[in-house]
Amino acid sequence: MKTLSAFFLSLVVCAPVVGTAQTIPGDNHNHQLYYVSPAAIWEETLPLGNGRLGMMPDGGIEREHIVLNEISLWSGMEADYGNPEASRSLPAIQQLLFEGKNEEAQELMYKSFVPKKPETGGTYGSYQMLADLYINFNFPVGKKSSSANGVSPVTDAHDTTPVLNSAASVTDYRRCLDLRDAVAYTTFTKDGIDYRREYYTSRDKDVMIIRLTAGRRRSLSFTASLSRPERGSVSFVPSTGKNSGTLLLEGALDTGKPGQDGMKYRVAMQLVSKGGKQNISAEDGITLEQGEEAWLIVSATTSYAAAGTDFPGSRYREVCDSLLNAVVQSGSSFPTRASQLKDSHIAAHRALYDRVSLTLPGTEDDKLPTNERIIRFTERESPALAAIYYNYGRYLLISTTRPGSLPPNLQGLWANGVQTPWNGDYHTNINIQMNHWPLEQAGLSELYLPLTTLVERLIPSGEETARTFYGNNARGWVLHMMTNVWNYTAPGEHPSWGATNTGGAWLCAHLWEHYQYSHDLDYLKRIYPILKGASEFFFSTMVREPGHGWLVTAPTSSPENAFFVGDDPTPVSICMAPTMDVQLLTELYTNVIEAASILKCDDDYAAKLDAALKEFPPMQISKEGYLQEWLEDYKEQDVHHRHVSHLYGLHPGALISPEATPELADACRVTLNRRGDGGTGWSRAWKINFWARLGDGDRAWKLFKSLLYPAVNPQTKRHVGGTFPNLFCSHPPFQIDGNYGGAAGVGEMLMQSHEGFIHLLPALPKSWDIGSFRGMKARGGVSVDLEWKDGKAAKATLTAMVSGNFHLKMPAGVSQAKVTIGGRSSICTDKVIVLSLPAGETCELLFENSGTPNAN
Repeated sequence: MKTLSAFFLSLVVCAPVVGTAQTIPGDNHNHQLYYVSPAAIWEETLPLGNGRLGMMPDGGIEREHIVLNEISLWSGMEADYGNPEASRSLPAIQQLLFEGKNEEAQELMYKSFVPKKPETGGTYGSYQMLADLYINFNFPVGKKSSSANGVSPVTDAHDTTPVLNSAASVTDYRRCLDLRDAVAYTTFTKDGIDYRREYYTSRDKDVMIIRLTAGRRRSLSFTASLSRPERGSVSFVPSTGKNSGTLLLEGALDTGKPGQDGMKYRVAMQLVSKGGKQNISAEDGITLEQGEEAWLIVSATTSYAAAGTDFPGSRYREVCDSLLNAVVQSGSSFPTRASQLKDSHIAAHRALYDRVSLTLPGTEDDKLPTNERIIRFTERESPALAAIYYNYGRYLLISTTRPGSLPPNLQGLWANGVQTPWNGDYHTNINIQMNHWPLEQAGLSELYLPLTTLVERLIPSGEETARTFYGNNARGWVLHMMTNVWNYTAPGEHPSWGATNTGGAWLCAHLWEHYQYSHDLDYLKRIYPILKGASEFFFSTMVREPGHGWLVTAPTSSPENAFFVGDDPTPVSICMAPTMDVQLLTELYTNVIEAASILKCDDDYAAKLDAALKEFPPMQISKEGYLQEWLEDYKEQDVHHRHVSHLYGLHPGALISPEATPELADACRVTLNRRGDGGTGWSRAWKINFWARLGDGDRAWKLFKSLLYPAVNPQTKRHVGGTFPNLFCSHPPFQIDGNYGGAAGVGEMLMQSHEGFIHLLPALPKSWDIGSFRGMKARGGVSVDLEWKDGKAAKATLTAMVSGNFHLKMPAGVSQAKVTIGGRSSICTDKVIVLSLPAGETCELLFENSGTPNAN
């Protein structure tokens, strides 16, 4: 193994270039979703967001429906769910598990090891939609036009006022979302008049803006109204100027506690128009008659407040109005400033979106409307669909979170009802984690901060839950399988799924990953107490099982799956030390030990963790060759269960790999084949990542095709697992984690760095024979550009973001590389190239192909 540094290369005589990169086909269709008809269902509408505010326009012609969202709008309230009976029953539950009486242990947990709900219930709450914005249009028909039934409208020869006729034909309809600009458009021609609508949620001004234009003077007439299915009151504030005034929608959500109001919200909307006459009323909304161009500006806030966020709390009304007024200012000057507002929004969005690009082989199908591309994908290859899906995943991340906000929830930030599926919360047995899988590699590192602050806010509650449910000897903090904006950390109400207590440990893996990519020492100092506290909980509560004397978690479960004990036909979930627990805690302890070493602290505690690690159960392979999910080789209730939690060590963990642990990797293959390629949307996304980690690009590509299966049955209109027309992932219903998991899977096929080295094209599908990416990040703090042809790497450029030694595995099918740093070159043939680069230094590698087929 050779270390190449700028100093070393200065001593090497330059060698001729050994390879050149082939020009990659242009990528003209994979930064846009487009359609040729209005949305018929919400899952066809186009998502816009700035990390706090969201809206989804449906592009309706006569009536536009736009669902508005604000990411912090939750019902419920912070409450005490402590159950003193839990810790008192814990020894008995553990003893039953020691005796193999899992069913009896589970029954006891049903009675005692559950959260004690407040008497009135409902305090957990739900993420909710903010409001419905409806725009009802009146369309004119000129005097030479005919009505829909062929009868000419009667007009005075000297009257140029358009006659209203909403039944005229529509041509050239197009509805699209520009991912690069984060702007949506609807355009069409109706009765000879061109209409155009633009929608965006301003990333820098923090308001929602809708621009409406007509191609003929005095041809734009509409009424815009705000409403909500419940707990909303509409009013207006008249204006003394040219504008009609401000339309308001306000209310307070349910806390679940009678007599106490919950989170409050305010929506304020103004109309600025060029020409026409305005009017406003609480009943009808804001009306414009015979205008030419108009802007609806919407501001919204809630009374939510939390440490580490920018939400206004009790100042929500003042902040809502100030955001609106800062954009509108004086109505007369707004039209001249409108383009500047849009340009500044686009610049703020592109500062994140343009960090990474991906190009894959194109086909004629790339030109089709997005919904048609998805359907056609079931019939033939279309590699570039993976590029637009990857770009869409990055777009959704940028749209659903930002520093000072909240992490994306199960819905991202888009919900279309007041009772969101699964409360739209944060499931911590995979879902919130999957929401962050593509983030670092996609160069969006700062978007991790909302997750960090969320975890920090959970600590006090998690400490109380640890003591209440696990006894006074429990130290540190714990988080079970779900949480919300009210810092919920208790078990779920049903032990079969709610007893999983490694949610905090899994989130700690993400906090550590952020350090792995950034090498930010100040950040490590910030998160070390969190990691240590999570490890302290398990160090103080794990027990020794009687069979082998291993240290185990008990009671717990393998997320949402069940098994049979012996010949008993009753499915059971409660157990000791499922494989995922062992994997998660192995990584948690290892990360705390490494962090303590870097920070030069807690030597004694790190030594205790190291000793405990040696007493964990090993990962076990069953007699049938699959990786065991539980400590015992129980028979699963559902062999094809959507959760494949025991493969955490393969992905997103780094405990299993074909090179380092080939027997375990083979057991993972057997497990995946046994589980099958079906499952809900997010489950298919996870399997893409599994197969990518196993180096099987074509199998990963097969799973990607399964993920993109059309989710709406064209005959029955029923929703199934797959992908909706707007590329939202279908569980069903819509859950955004599958989008993020699928995007991460595309990235894993192209580059991996979890084993301590950069692995280029580790799982390249055969149909992706040529392509490129730019700006992808690898662990250690390095940015990577790559071009490939004929299925093999041709040219790579590495730029160090921090100083360090970067290990690069020689790509498959490549015999040597010409490495150039600072204008000086060397030929390398080592299996692993070690590059010593200072921060900001760039290294170029040109690869010579050996002529052998791509081993991936």
